[in-house]
Amino acid sequence: MSEKKSSLTMKELIESIVIAIVLAIIIRTFLFEPFWIPSRSMEPTLQISDRIIVTKFSYWLSEPKRGDVVVFEYPLDTSKDYVKRVIGLPGEKIEIRDSKLYINDILVEEPYLPTELQFPDFGPVEVPENAYFMMGDNRNNSSDSRDWGFVERELLIGKSQFIYWPLDRIGRVK
Repeated sequence: MSEKKSSLTMKELIESIVIAIVLAIIIRTFLFEPFWIPSRSMEPTLQISDRIIVTKFSYWLSEPKRGDVVVFEYPLDTSKDYVKRVIGLPGEKIEIRDSKLYINDILVEEPYLPTELQFPDFGPVEVPENAYFMMGDNRNNSSDSRDWGFVERELLIGKSQFIYWPLDRIGRVK
């Protein structure tokens, strides 16, 4: 009986491990994924070496909104992932004049930007349908849509939700 009990315990252990692995794959593939921030392009919102959680389901039933911090496949090399802020939505005219963002000729407040930041004029450009204009918060140190163009909707991975590391920076991504 002890041998039978031992074989049941081993079978239950293997089943539990297989279920855990399958659940982990499903969760990471479809729901949540951790990402590591390798550059200063999103400072002060995200710092080098921050670790964030991205919800992959965020845009299943709704479209990205201006100001969302998103992770997407880099348009010029889809093996790389980038994190930037959604600035321009499909059909909008984007222009930067005197370090200020204008969308459809209306000044947009950007409280997430570092104070006293100065960056070059850009545009105007119109965002194509089914695409987005992305920019880093650290505008002087960001490779973004000003350099490589628009991000197609299908390249979006998900919305950055939460910083979980380092411990002193835990909180929502805003």
